[in-house]
Amino acid sequence: MTTLLHLDASARNPSISRQVSAAFAQAWRAASPDGTYHYRDVAADPVPFIDAGWTEICDAALAAGVTDLDELAGLARTPAQTAAWTVVEPLLAELRSADVVLIGTPMYNYSIPAALKAWLDQVTFPRMSLAPRRFVVATARGGAYSPGAPKAAFDYQERFLRDFFAGHFAVTDTVFINAELANARVDPTLAKFRDGHDASLTAALSTARTLAAEYAK
Repeated sequence: MTTLLHLDASARNPSISRQVSAAFAQAWRAASPDGTYHYRDVAADPVPFIDAGWTEICDAALAAGVTDLDELAGLARTPAQTAAWTVVEPLLAELRSADVVLIGTPMYNYSIPAALKAWLDQVTFPRMSLAPRRFVVATARGGAYSPGAPKAAFDYQERFLRDFFAGHFAVTDTVFINAELANARVDPTLAKFRDGHDASLTAALSTARTLAAEYAK
């Protein structure tokens, strides 16, 4: 039996990234009816930004050489640290229980929403030991950022997340499902790219469903 943790980070509801992540989640649940599914909407129910108490737990972990996540709770000793740990504990428990982590996120200003960054900060500690798991990121982008596109060099969304998961979680096979040219829906100057967007979204939805069935095994 496997566990899926599903996060959405778009300020829009409905949104394209939510649509693609939902397609993955629905296909995964259909293929794994006995699996466990956790959902968290970090846009509608924001995760607090890290605070001084959180940084003190990090400093204590570094000073003591703690990398085992089970030992982190014991480092929260002051009221500020305990309050910080109260925020972290359920988020980290969800992450640790997941075999597959699905993230639906738009590209905002070439990168990720602050709501998603807040979640990443809360669940990440220095030299943490996290068991292997799979990450799938369903994205929506206003323009085209695929290799060869004029703005490919401005893609700090996929590049950041891929490096983050590799550097902190030792996950080097993160899969990105990108629906591009979304602004063609609303920007008259991009209307000529609407067919390209529709094709990109159709491909993203198909990939999400196919990949979900594979990852549910």
